[in-house]
Amino acid sequence: MATTKIWPVHDSLKRLVDYAGNPEKTEHRDLQLALHYAGNSQKTTCADEHFYYVSGVGCDPEAVYEQMTAVKQHFGKQHGNVAYHGYQSFKPEEVTPEQCHEIGVKLAKRLWGDRYQVLVATHLNKKHLHNHFLINSVSYVNGKKFNDDKHCYFQMREASDALCREYAISVIKSPKGHTPRSLYFAEKNGQPTKLNLMREAIAEALNISSTPQDFMEALRERGYELRNDTNRKYATIIRIGSEKAVRLFRLGEEYDIPAIEEKLRENRCRYGSQLYWRYRRSQPQTFQPAGKYQMKSSLTKAKRIGGLRGLYLHYCYLLGILPKNSGRRPLSPELREEWRHIDEISRQVKLICREKFDTAADVQSFIGKRNSDLELLTAARNRCYNQLRRCEDPEAIIKIRHERDGLTKQIATLRKEIKTAQGVLDRSEAIHKNRNAELAMRAEQQREHLYRIKSERSYER
Repeated sequence: MATTKIWPVHDSLKRLVDYAGNPEKTEHRDLQLALHYAGNSQKTTCADEHFYYVSGVGCDPEAVYEQMTAVKQHFGKQHGNVAYHGYQSFKPEEVTPEQCHEIGVKLAKRLWGDRYQVLVATHLNKKHLHNHFLINSVSYVNGKKFNDDKHCYFQMREASDALCREYAISVIKSPKGHTPRSLYFAEKNGQPTKLNLMREAIAEALNISSTPQDFMEALRERGYELRNDTNRKYATIIRIGSEKAVRLFRLGEEYDIPAIEEKLRENRCRYGSQLYWRYRRSQPQTFQPAGKYQMKSSLTKAKRIGGLRGLYLHYCYLLGILPKNSGRRPLSPELREEWRHIDEISRQVKLICREKFDTAADVQSFIGKRNSDLELLTAARNRCYNQLRRCEDPEAIIKIRHERDGLTKQIATLRKEIKTAQGVLDRSEAIHKNRNAELAMRAEQQREHLYRIKSERSYER
């Protein structure tokens, strides 16, 4: 099984710059950095063998930088993307270093060998052996620039899969799309993302179910619906009220239909077919009958908070933020997922209450004023920079720097406030939708609770 990726190397390679040290940031130097990274001896030297897995396609590995540079100079195309960097990564212990490099060279020849110079380097420093490809951005045949589009990516994946089949290596049957970096690390850290909440709901429903019908019902109680009819190629799970479903295999093999059916069979053998209903009867009553309270003052004079402040405060109440240490947990998947943004929501609430925003127009007016202040502070800081370039008095320089640093702090504060205020405008529409979903689930739970009470009373009679 091999995964592939390709991306352009621009004139600023931060990751490679950090890796290689503190190089000069010039066009050709960046190409040298990319070549240095791909052919690094610490990554390409096997622990027990002292040789390198580095080959050149259309170029000499020992002089690849000079030859790629010569092609650029010959066609007068020394600007723009300096190269393209790709990789091909294999499953641990699925290939030997020799096979890994051999497949990489064949892949480079099939895809680019007749037009572009390619350096192929096999890295052995990880359990998953992988090939790096450094492709010249200019063709040595006609000087055309390398075209990195979606077709190029899919062509690379298909060619890699074909080579894997030739070498009897497994192939990914259902490739996943690109996952945003922030979402990838959030899922890896176990934060309440959309997919993690789906996994949690499936696991909870499986623990209390022994039949498919019970599992579907338990899943619906958690705000999800499973779709697995014969007209569908893939089984999917969807958040109730949402328009976009997720294929089960994306959640992992342990959450796909075969694993679900196996778990249900185990539960039937161990607990019988009434597991879900025994669980329901054992649950404590969530809603208590309303009691009577006496108040010394009258509610007629109480001031109701409306507008954005009221919306956000009610949203925080539904999330369980207010009152503090309430211990309540949202019912709907929408609000559970919002906990990943709890810090951002808290900043927005503080800003709304401090500035007493009631409407979106108030927020827009605030942003406009802050942008005007930001322009003035930026102009003042630029004057400080101009004075520093001309000033030669040490005491005056210290004073100007102190003023510049103070302005920088004010600018940073304004930018944070503008970003937070803009977040209020962007989030307000989603708040209405999420709040309605949470209230609907609470109403459904209350109806279920009242139905259970009515059924129990009828049974007692």
